[in-house]
Amino acid sequence: MVNDLTNGNIHKKLWLFSIPMLISVMFQQIYNIADSMIAGIFAGEDALAAVGASYPITMLFMAVAIGSNTGCSVVISQLFGAKDYKDMKTAINTTFFVCFLLSIILTGLGFLFCNPLMKLIHTPDNIFVDGKLYLTIYVAGFLFLFLYNVCTGIFNALGDSRTPLYFLIFSSIGNIILDLLFVAVFHWGVAGVAFATFLAQGISGILSFFTLQKRLKGIKIEGKPAKYSSKMLIRVAKIAIPSILQQSFVSVGNMFIQTYVNSFGSAAIAGYSAAIKLNTFAITSFTTLANGLSSFAAQNIGARKRERVRKGLFSGLLLAFLVAVPFFILYFFFGNRMMSLFLKPSEAGNAIKIGKEFLTIASPFYFIAAIKLMCDGLLRGAGMMAGFMSSTFTDLLLRVILAGFLSGNFIKNLGYGITGIWMAWPVGWSISMVISIIFTWYLFKKDRDS
Repeated sequence: MVNDLTNGNIHKKLWLFSIPMLISVMFQQIYNIADSMIAGIFAGEDALAAVGASYPITMLFMAVAIGSNTGCSVVISQLFGAKDYKDMKTAINTTFFVCFLLSIILTGLGFLFCNPLMKLIHTPDNIFVDGKLYLTIYVAGFLFLFLYNVCTGIFNALGDSRTPLYFLIFSSIGNIILDLLFVAVFHWGVAGVAFATFLAQGISGILSFFTLQKRLKGIKIEGKPAKYSSKMLIRVAKIAIPSILQQSFVSVGNMFIQTYVNSFGSAAIAGYSAAIKLNTFAITSFTTLANGLSSFAAQNIGARKRERVRKGLFSGLLLAFLVAVPFFILYFFFGNRMMSLFLKPSEAGNAIKIGKEFLTIASPFYFIAAIKLMCDGLLRGAGMMAGFMSSTFTDLLLRVILAGFLSGNFIKNLGYGITGIWMAWPVGWSISMVISIIFTWYLFKKDRDS
């Protein structure tokens, strides 16, 4: 099923397109959280810390997959909106060819640098071996992760957000079942968590690819599309490379923050690991809605319907605020209970306290983060990558620098301890939100003047 987002009621079209994407990411985050929950409950605090310590490194690999997803999605959306189906199929073929080569290269690099990267972030000795093991297995499944994300980007570009949802539901449920089997029954510990993710992502990625190929055959064109086009690669790369750089710099920033957290010991790592998974659930939900807005904007820009883009932003913001409310309530008022999903209060009281403090400080600012991310999604869909990257890098730099100073990692005995790390999040979101709004205003002004 393909879906033309350039006609019809804006609220209905955008929300019906975005909500399946939101449900998809919720299932994805639920199984990510399940990894940590099962590791913490059945394998202990150190196992949770080991998975958490490798998390910012795994996000480096995820950054390339998500950036490629974004690049192909925007270009394919624009071509689909313009009804240029032959070039659209050429863009898809080119994307798959390049992404396959890139995934193989990155998998090899991942195997080579697992150990140095774990050392770089000062992973404590008591969790180093397990953390490295988890990372190595994760890297082995990178091709499947890449395949699934690119397929999802193409489905979304075609206005089909339901098919990725079905595959993600299948993958999520399968991952949780395998987690319980490998960790709770077979007692494989951290390796069991990693293998469950490997298998679930692998099956989902392969099924997504073959379903997409069948779907594309239903779009009839005259002649055959090129298997590869340098011109199309350049067009996709103009969106994908800034997106990959943005995601990569965010991941590098998270590695710095992980280093700061690691200096406070394994209890702090466990608490942060649980809290950051919960925080990521919220932020990824907003990012997914922003991706939906990107596809909506790109299709309408391709169809030269700029007024629908402006109205789509306000429709998307309303949906993002509605999503932010339950996250704020759960994390701000019930932080202890949320942390108890991952850790036993009788055995990890300090870790739970640390994680709850992070959630209490960050969650009131989710509404600010939602505005920033929705504006970023619009800028990305319009191809205005300079504004998109300026906002993201400001957020990242402020968060990393302030976290270092406020925690006392830069200047010993001058800071608020681990609380200082959490304080950096709201400042980064707030300032970068202002930058995103300014660039969005400029985009609309330019459209009015042209």
